[in-house]
Amino acid sequence: MCDLSTREDRNTGRMAKGIGLLLLLAFAITGHALRPISTLTLEDQARLRAVFEQAQPFTDLAHAHYSILGLTLLSAPAPKDACTFLKAKVDVSNVQSLYHATAAAKALGNCQLNAAQAKQTLNSALNESADVPTLFYAVSALDSLKFPINSADVAKFLKAALKKDDSLLSQIYGLYIASKLSAETDVTEYLNSVEDIAAQADEIDDVYLQFEGGILPSAMFIDGSVKISEKTNKKPALTEEQVVMAGNYILSRKTTQNVRNAYLVVLATKALSNNKFFVAVGFSLASSITVSPAQPKIIVQVTDLMTGSIGQLSVSTKSAVRKSDRSKLFTEKKLAGTGDKTKFDLNFLESKPAPGFYDVTLVGKLTKPDSKFIGLSEGSITVKVVTEVIVEGVELLVIDRDQSIATKTVNVQHPKKVASPIDADYHQNVMLKFVLKDKATNKPMPVHQAFIRMANLKTKQEVIFTSDRTDTLQYSFKLDVAESGRDHFNALSGKYSMELIIGDASIQNPFLWHVADVNLKFYEDPSRKAPEVASSPYEPKPVIDHMFRVPEKRPSKTVSSLFTGLIAVPLLVLLALWAKLGVNLSNFPMSLSAVGFHVGLGAIFGLFYCYWSYLNMFQTIRYLTIIGIVTFICGNRLLGSIAARKLARSSRYKGLR
Repeated sequence: MCDLSTREDRNTGRMAKGIGLLLLLAFAITGHALRPISTLTLEDQARLRAVFEQAQPFTDLAHAHYSILGLTLLSAPAPKDACTFLKAKVDVSNVQSLYHATAAAKALGNCQLNAAQAKQTLNSALNESADVPTLFYAVSALDSLKFPINSADVAKFLKAALKKDDSLLSQIYGLYIASKLSAETDVTEYLNSVEDIAAQADEIDDVYLQFEGGILPSAMFIDGSVKISEKTNKKPALTEEQVVMAGNYILSRKTTQNVRNAYLVVLATKALSNNKFFVAVGFSLASSITVSPAQPKIIVQVTDLMTGSIGQLSVSTKSAVRKSDRSKLFTEKKLAGTGDKTKFDLNFLESKPAPGFYDVTLVGKLTKPDSKFIGLSEGSITVKVVTEVIVEGVELLVIDRDQSIATKTVNVQHPKKVASPIDADYHQNVMLKFVLKDKATNKPMPVHQAFIRMANLKTKQEVIFTSDRTDTLQYSFKLDVAESGRDHFNALSGKYSMELIIGDASIQNPFLWHVADVNLKFYEDPSRKAPEVASSPYEPKPVIDHMFRVPEKRPSKTVSSLFTGLIAVPLLVLLALWAKLGVNLSNFPMSLSAVGFHVGLGAIFGLFYCYWSYLNMFQTIRYLTIIGIVTFICGNRLLGSIAARKLARSSRYKGLR
């Protein structure tokens, strides 16, 4: 980390150069208001409290520290034997151990540690060679024990340590250390460093702001920024967007089961909810997301991120837009108070919305305006409108396949089943027609899932088909008996159940209706073997034995012998010429390497014949490896001896000249 005073000068010039860009960005994002996506609800706080309580009985000081402070932040009682554990486990000669123990003891309020020996250890840790984490642990422990801190020396040590280590976490530790120095100590440079630290964070999808390293640096940066701001009584150089995105990231980790991470979530959320510089405000549903005739109202809660009250205010809607087609249901509507100054309700069904999901944009207005509250200008919730569906106009038809004439028509009333089975063969089609209506408006409505399940009552094998929907929202399903018997049912004739399956996110009463039983007779091909039906799908399958491919058939002996003879003709000619001209073997070196090389070469040719006759590839490679090594060594030595002999002969020839 560079010297903070010189960096401040550099920042002044950089801010002057970038003012035009900032103004441009301000215009670019006009109309796009970032807002908290969630809050730490009472249910979330209860679950995090359970995480802290499950850390008991404590096994180490760090877990005790995070558990006790987490419970304290949630205004929950700490375990009675916590102080005894701290006294037994604290190592007064270790600065980090003292940091955990003193922080937990301070939270308990009535727990006194061995202060004399601890003071000596902590003061000795404050020196020019100390790194930033050590300074953080020592200063925090001294502050917890309410011992005086030599602010001038600590400020000097901190600058020296930051020059050696300017990592992200060290800079954040610097905010904490500076916030604990005396009022006479000028820590403005650390307050100014908040902007530089925030610039190192990563923005994700324009929703989250996080640091590399996850929840630890992200949460400590938020809390450290608040502490240094309260120390100087000046607002940190953070934009509203950065505050909201940082809060969104912290709350995205609220389902953690880790004690330390749970404590960091509560710590940062508390810091964002309880300070005089910036408080993020969240809009959330205090009622069910589902709106129905039985529950027509929605209840909206407007709070800080810890679900605390932000004061007297009024809430109204900007718009309510259906997600599926972006049609606007209504615009401005004022929500009524409920007696609880954080909750407001609205009869959503008064506008007669169609079933589906709606994005509702909300605006809050404080009775006494306060600029520290962020997110009141625009909030958003999602509402799901559901209804009951009824099925009407149900007809089951048997149609002649060739003439397209209905030979039988049965009208069915939901939820009754056709009394007697319907017969159909491969010369016919079976058709089911029906209309789905909204019970509240009696108008036809579409659904996401409208399936027909055909199941063989004997074998339990089933096939699921989709139904077709017309522009007038009438559903139909046609079963071509001949085609389906071939493609889906393996031509297995018999009695099948026909069931209608209706489902959708916006209906209250999804159902499965057994419409009728159908006797299907498929075309039976005499040459086709009937499929074997297993008595159980869990029976073991037949064992599959791997087999190599059967070798191709070899040519006859006559053909093989003829081609062998033709191949041997050149060799016979060579032998005949050698016999006529004579063979000179005087230059053949009678050495072990020469004999071994030629024998090995001949063995390789012989091995090729064996491979062609009866050996397989793996056997041939094994033998070739052995023969090849011997042949290579002998050949290498033979070539070396020939080269040496030629060199000696050349030297003698030069000597004679």
